[in-house]
Amino acid sequence: MQQHRSQPAGRGTTVWAVLITSVAGFITALDNLVVTTALPSIREDLGGGLDDLEWTVSAYTLTFAVLLMFGASLGDRFGRRRLFVIGLGIFTAASAAAALAPGMNELIAARAMQGLGAAIVTPLTFTLLSAAVPAERRGTAFGISGAASGIAVATGPLIGGTLTEHIAWQAIFWLNVPLGLALIPLARLRLDENHGPDPSLDLAGAVLASGGLFGIVYALVRGNAEGWTSVPDLGGLIGGTALLVAFVFYELHAKHPMLPMRLFRHRAFSAINVASLLMFLGMFGAIFLLSQYLQTVGGYSPMEAGVRMLPWTAMPMIAGPLAGALSDRIGGGPVVAVGIALNAVGLGLWALAVEPQVSYTTLLPALIVCGIGMGMFFAPSANLVMSTVRPQEQGIASGANSAIREVGGAIGVASLAAVFSAQGGYESASLFVDGLVPALWVGAGAVALAAVLAFLMPRQRKADGPAAGLASGDAPAGAPVAI
Repeated sequence: MQQHRSQPAGRGTTVWAVLITSVAGFITALDNLVVTTALPSIREDLGGGLDDLEWTVSAYTLTFAVLLMFGASLGDRFGRRRLFVIGLGIFTAASAAAALAPGMNELIAARAMQGLGAAIVTPLTFTLLSAAVPAERRGTAFGISGAASGIAVATGPLIGGTLTEHIAWQAIFWLNVPLGLALIPLARLRLDENHGPDPSLDLAGAVLASGGLFGIVYALVRGNAEGWTSVPDLGGLIGGTALLVAFVFYELHAKHPMLPMRLFRHRAFSAINVASLLMFLGMFGAIFLLSQYLQTVGGYSPMEAGVRMLPWTAMPMIAGPLAGALSDRIGGGPVVAVGIALNAVGLGLWALAVEPQVSYTTLLPALIVCGIGMGMFFAPSANLVMSTVRPQEQGIASGANSAIREVGGAIGVASLAAVFSAQGGYESASLFVDGLVPALWVGAGAVALAAVLAFLMPRQRKADGPAAGLASGDAPAGAPVAI
């Protein structure tokens, strides 16, 4: 079995690695929500019904979620830098195709291809960054890169609304093209190639996991439109669950599993992944509804609503790097736990503040608290995931965590929207608030549970934590990293 040790990285290499992975993470995370504020213009230009508009959003999310783990496996097999470049090429070409799409079907197909490219790029950003950055600066580097992705998620509606309002909806996709074209040669020149320890591909595991996640996420996304007891929805939930159970059983007995189930025997690895799912469930669902609240109830335009979300979106720029540096000193667990708790508090403040007629200053404290908490979460959580596995399994762990986060976001949008629909609607401002408040409390409860898990997560011993394990790259087979 070939071993791939990390080489000492110079400061210049570190800076380039942080820059390349941060920009790549930004553009792929941005496309989760950037299209939402452009949907009315897309419908006016290309036509189509409500289902077409929903698929314009969900085609990216579904493809992204179900192929993330396989994307990490491809990088381990064929070379992480090589697949990173290929993924960037697919994402960039698909972005141009989306901008040039003559109809809804072509746009939906291009969005799915964007999701494929993002599924390859996203898990490899963390492994490439980890290999390029010295262990003692890894927390800060992950903080910067993670903050970029967090900002992209939160600013998606603002960027999409601004470009649509002042240029055209196609501009939200053209934005990715020059950035992607610049990143491809930089990645080839400035990042070192590395592989996973096992050249085999777990195709059966990839099919089972992808099919299971697709069925469940599809059912959750479409449940409100088709009815939770409809044949397609029940088929997706039952069939998807069955495939995921089969995936777990298969991985327990596979000779070369895509996702070794023994990773979940480490309480810290299991805890941070469950906490990430619940965190994204609450935050994605809340962002989806709150951006509509500012427009539907507040009367703001898409761009104006995005501007008023800036206290939330700007805070991760400050809190992310600071939290990453703090995690290097005291460990990532306490920082993540406090960050998640702040998000739960922020959503609770939103639920208490929203009314049919309320001033923006009344909502401001909730925005700031959520922003600080989100920055504290994104910064050290990736480093925590990496520190709970052996260096040669970082690609697998990163792909699993990213997939879990995406699935959590899809569940959050579907579940909070279901609560909203059951209690309220769009017919009036008061009815919208009647649905929004209980949905926010559900989101706050999910995030609060994530905070409890994070506080109970086993702490790393500073002397033999991730710094030592990740730097050496030669943990014996089966030996866990200290957690």
